[in-house]
Amino acid sequence: MERGLLWLPLLGAFIWLAWMGKKEYDQVENYRHWAEGFDRAKYDIYAVLGQKEKLLTWGKPTRKAIIDLQTFSLEQVQQINLLVNSQTVDLQKLPDRGKDIYLEFIFSEPSPTIKIPFTEIPLASKWCEFLRSQIS
Repeated sequence: MERGLLWLPLLGAFIWLAWMGKKEYDQVENYRHWAEGFDRAKYDIYAVLGQKEKLLTWGKPTRKAIIDLQTFSLEQVQQINLLVNSQTVDLQKLPDRGKDIYLEFIFSEPSPTIKIPFTEIPLASKWCEFLRSQIS
């Protein structure tokens, strides 16, 4: 009986890990179905981003669905910046790491800027380069 009691926390840990894995799997599957309608798409824990021609759609991934979806046209964008730790970064001199990574979209008409979060600097810089080429 003592051995059974010793293994009980381990069993609980395995059940918790299986539940967390299922939760992540559901979230990625929701993204996969959502991303099928786009030319390019990205997924990470902070945000999903999809591009279809000149339209960008982004939102927050959850287990049940993609929420807080917003769409805007690249034709309205005047400038795209890569921000790391709230500072604009030169794409030729990327920092090794940073805490807050965003693509910032500045519009030609007076409207608030949009900041889309990323988890990795290299991925954000590739998206920034590509999207800059689309607005030029």
